[in-house]
Amino acid sequence: MVQATQDYVYGKTKLSEEELNKARKIILDLQAENAELIEQGYGPFLAAAYDDKGNLVAKMANTVAKENCCLWHAEVNTIKKACENLKTYDLAPYNLSLYVTAEPCIMCCGAIMWSGIQRVFYSVNSADVERITGFDEGFKPNWIEEFANRNIEVYGEIEAEAGRKVLEKYVTSGKEIYKPSGDR
Repeated sequence: MVQATQDYVYGKTKLSEEELNKARKIILDLQAENAELIEQGYGPFLAAAYDDKGNLVAKMANTVAKENCCLWHAEVNTIKKACENLKTYDLAPYNLSLYVTAEPCIMCCGAIMWSGIQRVFYSVNSADVERITGFDEGFKPNWIEEFANRNIEVYGEIEAEAGRKVLEKYVTSGKEIYKPSGDR
């Protein structure tokens, strides 16, 4: 696992202070909305896709338990909604950034790679997600380097403390920790 740096940069480009502040605001807004959505039965993750002009293209929560489908993670739901909204399966021409309340799991990493998303900004790292919730984030060796090889920039650990608090509240409120019954 790559350790967070104070620059939050794992890709090729260092964020400007303005870009970092924008990402912090978006992530904090997502974490606040995520806390509200959890009370409505959504899973503890939320994602949003923005274009390079700052326009929201799609935003969706995790609906795994709500819709009884293991595929409906926040990132997958958001990518699906962005494709529907833009009427395309290839998001690359739209230069989208994906903001997520937690580091993408293995399934979501695949969806992001094949969607055409250009940048990923996330809050809580997978190790903390697993430690706090017991969710299985999957085996992701060198995922950040693989993203970089595909020209996808990754910026992580943004406002992670706020995200950890949301996850802790999810767990202490007795919400479902969903994973296959065969997982150990």
